Amino acid sequence: MNTRSTVTTSPAPAYDGYRAYSYLKAGADYQDFRLAAEIGRVPAYDGGLTEDERARVARLLAENVVISLHEHAVVLPEDPDEIRRYNRTGRQRTGYEGLAHSGLTAVVDNFMAGASCVTSQHGWKWDDMIYALGFRLADLAKQDFVVHATTVQDIRDAKAAGKVALIAGLECATMIENELDRIDMLYGFGVRQLGIAYSQANLLGSGLSERSDAGLTHFGRRAVERMNKLGMAIDISHCGDRTGLDVIEASSVPVMITHAGARAVWPIPRLKPDDVIKACAERGGIIGIEAAPHTTLSEAHPEHSLESFMDHFQYCVDLVGIDHVTFGPDTMFGDHVAVHRTYAGNYAHKDENRIEHPLVDYVAGVENPGESFHNITGWLLQHGYSDADIAKVLGGNTMRVLEAVWRSTDDGR
Repeated sequence: MNTRSTVTTSPAPAYDGYRAYSYLKAGADYQDFRLAAEIGRVPAYDGGLTEDERARVARLLAENVVISLHEHAVVLPEDPDEIRRYNRTGRQRTGYEGLAHSGLTAVVDNFMAGASCVTSQHGWKWDDMIYALGFRLADLAKQDFVVHATTVQDIRDAKAAGKVALIAGLECATMIENELDRIDMLYGFGVRQLGIAYSQANLLGSGLSERSDAGLTHFGRRAVERMNKLGMAIDISHCGDRTGLDVIEASSVPVMITHAGARAVWPIPRLKPDDVIKACAERGGIIGIEAAPHTTLSEAHPEHSLESFMDHFQYCVDLVGIDHVTFGPDTMFGDHVAVHRTYAGNYAHKDENRIEHPLVDYVAGVENPGESFHNITGWLLQHGYSDADIAKVLGGNTMRVLEAVWRSTDDGR
């Protein structure tokens, strides 16, 4: 692989070098780990951009609101064998340095919450979610480069100030159990996006790994109604197909597929069929294309990389139009493949219909939150997308949906 970087980046001027939990003493106040590098852990991706194209990428990222619809913007241990022990502390480290190089205006951060197996080896417990949420937000409060965003105006303000807005999301509602009021509590803690189910069924509905999908439950419909009343975005990425369709129908506002791809391009259960993608778009929603290792592959590019990832983007644009597609790469700072190995038993994805394909150590071009959007933008301009359309898929489409869902625009709704 040619390792010449296509886009040279400098950290955002507003970033002062803060590192996670540096207001405390490592090894005394909390357990210390040697962490993966946030910059340069893997060779820089070379998309073959010219100098003029690199300048255009920089301009597009600077001029537009750029939002990643789904990430885990944490730094993992350098040693993969320490991943579970690290996550059991509940105190994951935000990748401030990497975010300072990302070109992002905002990131929907899903907090590694399912992997915060503090009180249980299986995750998705209420106390564990509070650990993951509370520690990260406490650390955010001790610095001023990454700001905790709960309104659309917070995102705009972060853009104006050259900062990064972090939107708190959780990709599963299993931990609310049968307590509807816990959704209000999460909203009060600053969570603004919540998934229905993570692969396995829960009291709201079926996950994508179940052999049969009974759809959204009565309790799930009540939960959707509560999220609508609060103004909390709903994610159906890990739902079963019928459950996802039921959520789209039940919601009074658009819903999101924050991180997935098209099953028509690569036929695995983790990705979405055309009818779900189209139903989501028809109700005003969006799909964010994901890049978790070994998901968004294609026949044209069976080795997972930016190219196969963008095959799913192009297919979804052709299917539902440019106004309903964006990016939720689902990356982190560290070895994502090792995370999948570590938690293979927890994720419980379907094993049938697996397709033989080359395995990768990382997804070239969309490996971490710091690099992805530079490379995505470069691909878009190389493939003839206009500045206006690039602005839509980088963040404009997401802003439109958040404005509809959060009801937190300037008019005070």
